Amino acid sequence: MSRSLFAEALGTFMLVSAVLGAALISGNAAGLGVALCIGITVMAMAYAVGPISGGHFNPAVSVGLWQAGRFDGGKVLGYIVAQIVGGILAALFFAFLLKNAGTGELPAGFAANGYGEHSGGKFNLLAAGAMEIMQTAVFIFVIARVTRKDGAGVMAPVAIGLTLGAMHIMSIPVANTSLNPARSIATAVIEGGWALQQLWLFILAPLVGGLIGGAADKALGDNK
Repeated sequence: MSRSLFAEALGTFMLVSAVLGAALISGNAAGLGVALCIGITVMAMAYAVGPISGGHFNPAVSVGLWQAGRFDGGKVLGYIVAQIVGGILAALFFAFLLKNAGTGELPAGFAANGYGEHSGGKFNLLAAGAMEIMQTAVFIFVIARVTRKDGAGVMAPVAIGLTLGAMHIMSIPVANTSLNPARSIATAVIEGGWALQQLWLFILAPLVGGLIGGAADKALGDNK
């Protein structure tokens, strides 16, 4: 495995670990714990391995930056595979931990993304999809702008982490906040059943949002 693919797998492992650790172990699924944890984790990993791979940790980011003309299309598939593998490994790790605690049963839902009866606020498919597309588009737009040569420089990971945290505060009750197909795949693999049936939305919507955010960044170009 190349250094960049290892970096992407590790970064996604930590991102999914932040979601599961905060939601299922620390018990902050409906509060600020998940948002804070994932924002800090993404910020830290962007500093740690971003110089190696670019710090995508998310198929929507890779696709969005490709759309923006900022990422080699020949690398997209490899990045996505590495991100999915990293996310699933994190989910398996936390499933192991939780199987060896308390009753030995996994928590209901396993922090999977869902709509309708599986949405915390009972938001339907249309609402969940709209939120995922909108937030992912804005998130990828922010990433693309702050990482440009005339962007935020060494403060870019801070802006990215804070944006991701804010997105989670806004939307966890809607569909448990995905914005990241690798994160959704990881938790759905463990939960199975309804989570796998609804997974298509949390793959498609973030990718569509990524393409929109990337196109918006490309349209604006560099600041003059």
